[in-house]
Amino acid sequence: MVDVSGKPETLRSATASGLVRMKPETLALIRDRKLSKGDVFEVARLAGILAAKRTGDLIPLCHPLGLDAVELHFEPFGDDAVRIEATARLVGRTGVEMEAMTAVSVAALTIYDMCKAVDRGMVIEQIVLEAKSGGRSGTYQRLE
Repeated sequence: MVDVSGKPETLRSATASGLVRMKPETLALIRDRKLSKGDVFEVARLAGILAAKRTGDLIPLCHPLGLDAVELHFEPFGDDAVRIEATARLVGRTGVEMEAMTAVSVAALTIYDMCKAVDRGMVIEQIVLEAKSGGRSGTYQRLE
C-alpha cells in the first residue's frame, strides 16, 4: 500500500462510465419497470454506492476511503444499451478513481443479475475513467 500520510488533503473527484448492451426488448422492460425483481435502475444505483464504499475491501492495496459523495446515473444508449455514469468525491490524500470504476462495475453486474432471466446475452463493456480532479497529478479528462 502506498504511504499517503505526507500528502495534503485536497478535494478529489472521479467520474467513470460503462455500458450494458442488451436486447431492445430487455431495455423496454427496464424502462417500463416490468421486471419481476423490481426497479432495475434504483437497485443498481444502491449497489453501485455500496460497492464504492467497499472498494478498499475488494481491491488489494486500495486505501479504504471515507467518501463524501457517490452519485450514479443511468440512461438508455440507443435502443439496446444502458450507459452508467458514477462520480465519487472526497476531501482526502488519495484519489477516488477506483471507487468510481467499482461503482460502475457493480451497477452493471446488478443490471445483468436483475435481467438475466430474460436476456442472458447481455454484455458489459467500456468501463472507463472519464475524468478526475485533485491531487498532485491534477486534472484528467478522457478525450473520446
